[in-house]
Amino acid sequence: MKKIKTYFNWSSGKDSALALYQLLKDNRYAVDELITTVNTHYNRVSMHGLRKELLIAQTNALNIKSSVIELPEMPSMEVYEQKILENISRLKNEGYTHSAFGDIFLEDLRTYREKQLAKQNLKAVFPIWKRDTKELINEFLDLGFKTIIVCANSKYFNEDFVGTVIDKNFINNLPEDVDPCGENGEFHTFCFDGPIFKKPIPFTIGEKVYREYENPNTEDDSICKNEKYGVWYCDLIP
Repeated sequence: MKKIKTYFNWSSGKDSALALYQLLKDNRYAVDELITTVNTHYNRVSMHGLRKELLIAQTNALNIKSSVIELPEMPSMEVYEQKILENISRLKNEGYTHSAFGDIFLEDLRTYREKQLAKQNLKAVFPIWKRDTKELINEFLDLGFKTIIVCANSKYFNEDFVGTVIDKNFINNLPEDVDPCGENGEFHTFCFDGPIFKKPIPFTIGEKVYREYENPNTEDDSICKNEKYGVWYCDLIP
């Protein structure tokens, strides 16, 4: 049976890693490319703040072809969607029919992704969709994955939180209003080892910085609410 040609929207974090792990085990799909959005102003992974050099080291360790979507520092939704559309068009021309994501339960985000892909007659795949998030993070650790927190919402955490490697004790001590996988954007991670990697990705912990952002205006408030938010970042050095 011919496998479904699929590209994976790779964030560099734990949910992406576990979703990719599940997809690679599924004989229906052939994952031939990883796609990551990168902030060209800082040369870092969008949202996560991870250095591009570490992203490249990570995807090299995965041994899957990878490419980036270059975005300006604070792209409007129009610019963002145009860049994504250009990328989808390129992938479609290369024979891709499916696009995979590590999303877990955000219905509005899933609907948004599916609508964008449908414009190009592509289908979305969500390997860990609707799984219990505490079970997911425990499964992630039990499989031997390792991940470190690279950024966190200051509404829930201070600077001591970033730079923490996630373990079982970490999960058990999270505040009750924080999702165990940070699915609501409470925190993001960098996955540096696990069963899908040829070797661990080495790094050292650098400085921690605080940044405040103003969400862009959008017609769809479920995608991006118009309010300021603060983020703590932990720089990881290759």
